[in-house]
Amino acid sequence: MNQAEEILMQKRNGNPIKILIVDDEDAVRDVFSDFCNSSSLFSVTTASSGAEAIELANSTKFDIVTIDLVMPDISGVEAIETIKGSNPHLPMVIITGNATDGLIEQAGRLGGCRVLHKPVGIEQFMRELVELADEKCC
Repeated sequence: MNQAEEILMQKRNGNPIKILIVDDEDAVRDVFSDFCNSSSLFSVTTASSGAEAIELANSTKFDIVTIDLVMPDISGVEAIETIKGSNPHLPMVIITGNATDGLIEQAGRLGGCRVLHKPVGIEQFMRELVELADEKCC
């Protein structure tokens, strides 16, 4: 854990950042989850679909959600809209590799606060999560 992460953990009274990682690609979920789980700063839950993300967000309090926009059952845009309906202040990071600018813009209007384009570097991913968590707790 670097100094910024240690300070954030102190601000959070030792409570890890609860992250929900949503992506229909197993490899993407696994990579992000593994890196987050390598630090005591994070507690990670994963979802493989928009429907599963909605169900989890309704039953568990998360600090941040990362979500792909293009998924087969319920799109990321639909999931963002539904999740934000009951959790309006929940920060959501859009992670996409093939969404159109219009789709990204629509997701932003619904409450996606940051956008990362695949392939996402792990350092960039972790930095975004730490920055968002720091903004939220202060």
